[in-house]
Order: sequence, then structure tokens, then C-alpha cells
Amino acid sequence: MNVIAKNSRLPLLFLALAASVLALIGVYFLWQWVPNTESSRSEPNAQNASASADTAVAAAGMSNEERKATEALVRAYILENPEIITQAVEILQQRETAKRLTSVKDEIIKPFAGAETGNPKGDVTIIEFTDYSCGFCRASVADVKRLLRDDPRIRLIYRELPILSQGSREAAAWALAAARQGKHQAFHDAMFAAGIPNTQSIRVAATTAGLNLAEAESFAASQQVKDEIESNLAIMQQVGFNGTPTFVIGDQILEGALGYDTLKAAIEKARSRN
Repeated sequence: MNVIAKNSRLPLLFLALAASVLALIGVYFLWQWVPNTESSRSEPNAQNASASADTAVAAAGMSNEERKATEALVRAYILENPEIITQAVEILQQRETAKRLTSVKDEIIKPFAGAETGNPKGDVTIIEFTDYSCGFCRASVADVKRLLRDDPRIRLIYRELPILSQGSREAAAWALAAARQGKHQAFHDAMFAAGIPNTQSIRVAATTAGLNLAEAESFAASQQVKDEIESNLAIMQQVGFNGTPTFVIGDQILEGALGYDTLKAAIEKARSRN
């Protein structure tokens, strides 16, 4: 009976040792990527992973020889399947990003008044961080429009994230002014169609969208607009994404011009979790 009980614990032990090895690898890679001020946090995590393995070995009553054999199996598997290292680190990063996203979720789910489209009562909300100087954002416009056309249950919130140029910031301010006049989507489309944002192209887009130019210019310079833009920039830093476009769909963060199919799959994934 003791032999049977001991053997029955071996799979659990193997998993514990494997998890510890992967944790140590993940700690190593993260230590390489994070700032030096964060590196001190990696050492305790590595120690915890090693301690967990020691505890598992003791609980299973393994000899040193058995432990070494198990560790050799884990090592051999990792060397034969090195892609699991990248996969493990990616999953760890996704989990950490999801935690940071949770801390700001209530803030980003509440749009700047008028800066949204689609179904206000939709069962899935897409939050798009965008910059009018961003070519990848421009490339995503058609895909987002198609999603809204094909799926009437989507709510889309735009968050202005001008990170590329002063023209980006001016266009973002005018986009918020357009939202105040109930014409955000019209300005959004016209601004991307107008090309690189500058004083002239912004005016063209505003005219195309039918804005009251005097009111829009005044509001674009307001403290309310400045606060909204700074808030979005702070969210980017806090959550830890790198640029535009960035889509938040449920607990997923997707960066770049990913195409219709990828965005649609993310929507369905979020919907399945509702």
C-alpha cells in the first residue's frame, strides 16, 4: 500500500517540479526584461519556486536519486520542446497585464461623453485606443466598421491616445470636441481619410464632419480635453501596453492592426465568458 501511495504521488510531484522549473525560467526572462529596480523582486520568486519543489519532494518521500531522475525528465522535455518557455512567459505576462487592466477597468469602460458607437447596450464592449497619426490605426478602420456592421451586439468606446506627434494631440482634442457635438464617429472617419493630422487636415476633417468650428476650437483647448488625454496616457502606462491601436475586449488586450478575423475571435471569446 505504501508503494502504491508513493507511486500515486509521483505525477503530482513531477508537475510540481516542472512548474517550479518553468517558474524559474519565467523569472529569469522577466528579470532580463524588467527595469533594474524591479529585479530584486525576482530573487524571492525564484526562492519560492525552489522551496515549493523541495516541499513536494519531501511530501512524496523521494530519494535524491529519484528527484534527480525526475528533474532530468523535466529538463529533457524542455530541451526537446523549447517553445514552451516562450509560451509560459507569454501566459505569465498576459496574467500580469490582466491584473493591471482590472485596476482601471471601471475607468476605461466609461467613455468620454459622445466618444462611442455601436450598440450602447451591447453584450461585448470594445475599447479602442487610437492615434490619428498611426498608420496601423488607419488600416484598422475598415475592420472595425465591418465588425460593427456584422455584429449589432457590439459597443465600441474610443479612447484618444495621441503618442506620435503634436498633430496627433491636436486631432485627438478636436475628436473630443466632435464628441461633445455628437459627431465623434463622423470626425474619426474624416480625420483618418484626411491623412496625416496637421492644422489644415484637421480643419478639413472637422468641416467634413459638420462641426461648429468655433465651438470645436474653443472646446479642444479646454482643461476637460487636456485631462481626458492625460488620463488615457496614464492608463497606457499603468496597464503596460505599447502603442496604437490597442483593443481591450473583455479581459484581452490586443495590440496592432490584427485584422477582422482576430478581432472577431476575441469578441466571441469575450462573449463566451459573459
